[in-house]
Amino acid sequence: MTGLRRIGLVGCVKRKAGSPRPARDLYLSALFVGRRRYVERTCSQWWILSALHGLVHPDDVLAPYDATLKDVGRPQRREWSRRVLASLDERAALRWGDVVEIHAGLEYRDFGLVEGLRRRGVDVVVPAEGMTLGRQLAFYRDGVNK
Repeated sequence: MTGLRRIGLVGCVKRKAGSPRPARDLYLSALFVGRRRYVERTCSQWWILSALHGLVHPDDVLAPYDATLKDVGRPQRREWSRRVLASLDERAALRWGDVVEIHAGLEYRDFGLVEGLRRRGVDVVVPAEGMTLGRQLAFYRDGVNK
């Protein structure tokens, strides 16, 4: 099939810059930087999954914030997933057969996001699924350097 896209979704992290900036540059952890570099190489487009803002384009300017999905209950995580899916429909114009790589933890994936993507006919891939933090850091470092 032609015309299928590979879309990366990268989860936000706690460590952020101290002032507003494009989202691609707001998150400072080695894990985020590795994920970002990986999807910039492997995907035709990529987005950030923000605990506070939902779906964020890398060029969207954000101020630093302190929010995490780990601090909210299941209903709020399900609502967050619903909002992200609606934003993906609108902003990324998901198409049947697209491949979505998710580079984010379980709290971002397991409350309706993966199921919602699959219901849209999207092939979901989680390249670092089940890896420890150390293995993820090595995976993203090695994946970028290939």
